[in-house]
Amino acid sequence: MTATLTADRTPVVSTRSQWRGGTVIAAVLVILSGVVAAQLVPRGPVTTMQALLSMAILLVIGIGAGVATGRRWSALGAPLLFVVTFEVARLGIVGPTVEAPRLTSLYGIIAFVLGRGIAAVLMLLPLLVGALIGADLAARLGRPGARRIATAGRVGVVIGLVALLTQGFFIARPASTAEILGPDGARMPGSVSELITVPIGGHDQSLLIRGRDASSPVLLFLHGGPGGTELGAMRRDTSLEDDFVVVTWDQRGSGRSYPSLDPTSTLTLDGMVADTIEVTEYLLDRFDEERIYLVGQSWGSTLGVLAAQERPDLYSAFVGVGQMVSQRETDVMFWEDTLAWAEGAGDSGLARTLRKNGPPPYDDLYEYEPVVGTEHSWNDYPGLDLSHEMPGTLFVPEYSFLDRINAFRGFFDTNATLYPQLQGIDFRVDVPALEVPYVMVIGEHEARGRAVLAEEWFDLVEAPAKERVVFEGAGHRPNFDDPARFAEVMASVASRFGG
Repeated sequence: MTATLTADRTPVVSTRSQWRGGTVIAAVLVILSGVVAAQLVPRGPVTTMQALLSMAILLVIGIGAGVATGRRWSALGAPLLFVVTFEVARLGIVGPTVEAPRLTSLYGIIAFVLGRGIAAVLMLLPLLVGALIGADLAARLGRPGARRIATAGRVGVVIGLVALLTQGFFIARPASTAEILGPDGARMPGSVSELITVPIGGHDQSLLIRGRDASSPVLLFLHGGPGGTELGAMRRDTSLEDDFVVVTWDQRGSGRSYPSLDPTSTLTLDGMVADTIEVTEYLLDRFDEERIYLVGQSWGSTLGVLAAQERPDLYSAFVGVGQMVSQRETDVMFWEDTLAWAEGAGDSGLARTLRKNGPPPYDDLYEYEPVVGTEHSWNDYPGLDLSHEMPGTLFVPEYSFLDRINAFRGFFDTNATLYPQLQGIDFRVDVPALEVPYVMVIGEHEARGRAVLAEEWFDLVEAPAKERVVFEGAGHRPNFDDPARFAEVMASVASRFGG
């Protein structure tokens, strides 16, 4: 009788032992993958290669975890354990898309989706699908205690695999830029059309270089933000390419250069100025020029002024579009105008929030949301066309799938790092003179908080030559509101200040 009981119990004990051992193996496998992922891709996959490798590797790890446990619950347990490990292991990485979620704010929700939502699709989905496949495979292999997944589970696996293949297809499409064609439809001889990555300041950064004649003067465009990207906006109208080699730079932490954001401790205003100068020197050497034309829009105008101030010998002229002068004072005036609009429109909730927060600057980035998020409401004007802005400008071949995601990530993470560093700038005090010709391009409907300060600085600043150009019907982005006219302005600048 005793022998019989022992014999009956042995398989049960053996099965439990195998299950526990398999669970430990699966847990170790998932924990290690979470730790490694946190070291290699702390913000989740941000490049095409990172995304494809993450999907493939985590699918295999999921299969391994499913086989090791032989249980369907591993499809939930493995992703959950991975998330906990990944989040703990990447503590210290900063930025709204990776820090504690703020789901009470629209900006916070967007940051959550851009950071954890996209990462979940790229990392947790393959882990979940793999675990289901592994659990079913364990049953097929005859593992004691393992059960095959039900029909509904198999359907879910098929759907999951189709989803992975579909997203892999879209992710894998590389970014590119079209050749410049002549009247015969063939590539125009002597033209240049490149989308390249170059090391700048020790970080890989993206340049879009286009011109009908590679021997034309070089124009370097500095986008706004910090954290913005304008490859798509610059491609909507190619008039500038007729007279210039147009170089659109995605600055570190922005757009196609977002993967170079970390470590954020080295992302400084001085570093951005140094990067601008290094890009300039690269272009001077590449195109055998003595000077180039520098154009900055919004935050890019801040960066452009500082670069032109430090190295005037590199630039034939500087053109400030939507010129920024004192970010701190601009924000205060925005707060005043937003509050006045909210009170006039009867938006008591917005007015109450603005009064509670008080005028900028703020330590909490999310407190800027009610100040800047309503600009198009209180500064509306005829002809305002939001298709000239993100996300409408992102659907061009120059961006890959993840570049489009990173375009938004940069606005959060890069802005959160650099924006506080701008609070001490006031060109009316810091830059009384420029040693290069200066052209200010301002929209007729520019917001008061920018226009007043830009006009004040224009009157104060001394330069070898300076000109104020007003674009009728335009706002903060006159170069994109009326690109053909802007091309004419730049052609005039080159004719007067070139040589």
